[in-house]
Amino acid sequence: MRYLRVGPPGAERPVLKSGGSLHDLSPVTADIDAAFLAAGGFRGDPSELPPADVDGGRVGPPIARPGVILCVGQNYAAHAAESGAPPPAEPIVFYKAPNTIVGPEDDIVLPRGSSRTDWEVELGVVIGRTARYLSSPEEGLACVAGFVVVNDVSEREFQLDRSGGQWSKGKSCETFNPLGPELVTPDEVTFPLRLRSWVNGEPRQDSGTADMIFDVGFLIWHLSQFTVLDPGDLINTGTPQGVALSGRFPYLKPGDVVETEIEGLGRQRSGVVKG
Repeated sequence: MRYLRVGPPGAERPVLKSGGSLHDLSPVTADIDAAFLAAGGFRGDPSELPPADVDGGRVGPPIARPGVILCVGQNYAAHAAESGAPPPAEPIVFYKAPNTIVGPEDDIVLPRGSSRTDWEVELGVVIGRTARYLSSPEEGLACVAGFVVVNDVSEREFQLDRSGGQWSKGKSCETFNPLGPELVTPDEVTFPLRLRSWVNGEPRQDSGTADMIFDVGFLIWHLSQFTVLDPGDLINTGTPQGVALSGRFPYLKPGDVVETEIEGLGRQRSGVVKG
C-alpha cells in the first residue's frame, strides 16, 4: 500500500493510495503516525473507505513528525570515494532534527551564512515495530513499515568546517529533509532500486542501492545494538555519488530547482530560496 498526507503544514490529512485511487483514511486514523504504523497500518478493504478529495492540494511528508531521524554517512562506495574517504568499516551514524522534515514539493530554505548547500537523494526507511537488540538483519527487515524518497540536504561548511567534530550542524537547518511523496509498504518494493537527482533539469546522481555498503536489514540490526528504534522513526540510509561536494558541480543557490527520484517510490521537486 501507499500512504500520503495532504493539506497545509500542520493540518495534513491521511490518505491511502490503492490501485490508482485515493481514499480518505480519516475514519481509521488521525494521522500516519507511530500508533498507526505500530498497529500494522491499514488492514481493511480500501473500497470501504470514502474517496479522498485532495483537489490538487499540497502533498505533505507522508509520515507525521518522527521521534528521531537517524542518518547513515558514506554508505555508497562511490560516494565515499568522491568524498575522499575509504569505505567505512561499520556504519557512520549521525542525527538530524525531526523538524527538518517538509513535503516533497516544499521549498528548501538556504540558511543564513550558507555558501555550500548540497543535495543528497536517499532511500528513507520508516520503522513499523520496535527494534531493540535484534538478532539478525532478517529481523531488521521485519521492522520496516515502508520506504520513502528523502533529500538529505546538507550545508557542507557547517557540516565539515564548523562541525566541532560531528555533522549535525550542517544537517539540521530548517527544510533540510524533504520527504515523500508516498510511504510505500515493503510488499510493493523490489530491490535494487535506482536513485537519481537533477538540479535545474541537469542530471546529478544516477546510481542504485546495489552500491550500498550496508543494506537496510543490516543497518536496522546494527542500529538496534546501540539505540532503540520506535515505530514512526526514520532512517536516511545514505546517498550515492554525484553531489556538489565532489567538486564536479556548483552548490545550490536561490532560484535553483532540485528534483530527486527513486524508482517505484516517487519524485520530489523543491525550489531553493534564500533564508
